[in-house]
Amino acid sequence: MLKLVTLTALIGFLSCGNTVNNRVSKKAEATIERIHTDLDKLINQGTDVEVLAEGFTWVEGPLWVGDAEMLLFSDIPQNKVFKWTEQGGLELYLEPAGYTGEKARGGEMGSNGLLLDRKGNLVLCQHGDRRVVRMQSLLSHPEAKFETLAAKWEGKRLNSPNDIAERSNGDLFFTDPPYGLNDQNIEQRELDFCGVYKIDSLGRLSLLIDTINRPNGIAFSPKQNRLYVGNSDNQKPMLYAFDITPEDSLKSAGVVFDFSEFGGGPDGFKLDKDGNIFASGPGGIWIFNSSYELIGKIKIKQAVSNCCLADDDKTLYITASNQLLRLRMR
Repeated sequence: MLKLVTLTALIGFLSCGNTVNNRVSKKAEATIERIHTDLDKLINQGTDVEVLAEGFTWVEGPLWVGDAEMLLFSDIPQNKVFKWTEQGGLELYLEPAGYTGEKARGGEMGSNGLLLDRKGNLVLCQHGDRRVVRMQSLLSHPEAKFETLAAKWEGKRLNSPNDIAERSNGDLFFTDPPYGLNDQNIEQRELDFCGVYKIDSLGRLSLLIDTINRPNGIAFSPKQNRLYVGNSDNQKPMLYAFDITPEDSLKSAGVVFDFSEFGGGPDGFKLDKDGNIFASGPGGIWIFNSSYELIGKIKIKQAVSNCCLADDDKTLYITASNQLLRLRMR
């Protein structure tokens, strides 16, 4: 039984010419490939991937907010953040989300990665405004009012912050590839590298890595002594591991996986409390155990951008091209 979209969301959908279905009673075109018995500890046999909503443009940045039992995610080209709940289905949550300028522009202008910080604030990586921001309103009453946390490195504008992770002390680590700079504004790029940065608890910005061509997904190990960064550059599509030194510099800890043979690189990814990695990549979600062995794949027809874990790591939400998906793993 389909539920009606809220009036606010419906108006937004119609204005952008999309037909969005906010509650879809069907299975996704997806299969689970079991490569190692370790996968049986994570995903029950016979589990199906569900389509929760569809008809978007390109969705990213899924964030589960446990206290509110809601999922937030970005539709980047539409410059919107959506909210999905089991009870209410889909609603428009925030607009504009990533580009607040008055001059019309296309491309990847919305928010990408979303984060709930340790104080309960929504943090957004904004492609269009080329900055990392904190929303200055309650989660329950979202408004497009933002406090800038990082926008420039040594006086030059960032490329387009992409994904973000928070350490337990409040430090924010984020990636800055140029995907938000489309053909119309690529000439506005001011930095000649793509960086991985840290915003410390005092608001100071530090450059940690400038040698990865397209840093994309980012996440910490469960003990937060290791940082993982995905490179979505097809020339060198690697998922890297870095040890975090006492001085907060990053020391290479090798390659988790090289995607070179598989026609694409890693995008967003998440780790569970046991160190298993759920990484978007060519053909779906690639699952690695804490020893970096590939133990299984969730093969999805749509191009997959990112995922997030919920319900004590028992549920996986997936953003895949124009669909929001869910896998109840256990």
